[in-house]
Amino acid sequence: MPFVVGLTGGIGSGKSRAADLFAALGACVVDADALAHELTAPGGAALRAITARFGADVVDSRGALDRAKMRERVFGVPAERRALEAILHPMIRAESQRRIARASAPYVIHVVPLLIESPGYRERVQRVLVVDCPEPLQIERVGSRSGLATGEVQRIIAAQVPRAERLAAADDVIDNSGAPEALEAQVAGLHRRYLELARAAGN
Repeated sequence: MPFVVGLTGGIGSGKSRAADLFAALGACVVDADALAHELTAPGGAALRAITARFGADVVDSRGALDRAKMRERVFGVPAERRALEAILHPMIRAESQRRIARASAPYVIHVVPLLIESPGYRERVQRVLVVDCPEPLQIERVGSRSGLATGEVQRIIAAQVPRAERLAAADDVIDNSGAPEALEAQVAGLHRRYLELARAAGN
């Protein structure tokens, strides 16, 4: 199996941008959120089970999961969230493993927003990389990107693992509170480090 780095971070921290930079340097990126979108796109493999559990009204006019409606349905209702996760998470894990096993790059960046909350993921990565920034910056980024109100972003942040706990679980941390050039420099440095670790591991 390839050398795998689990990349995580809170909402709005810049996980996707960091992953894009690693990909540009030659890493294979396997993104759990992207897989979730594939599974819930029109014709996606998860839709039948989701509609059976939650009803057809959670599917939009295109035949894809209505993510906003589903977020309203499960947010703050643990039993509903667990029901959705019980459908999606095993499918995401299985497809992630297939793609990681097929990777030909020197190492894999496995983007998992809930990495710290999901012990099963931690067992399948060699290192944990956390992309971090202060909460006010998270709120600003998410608001400008998706139009969510500050209160809604704060509720999402509060529902995620605390920032201190995420940082405590990290092997490596990217501080994404500065300029884009600073992010690029940190990714470049970690890329060199991961190449060395992958070689040492025999990949």
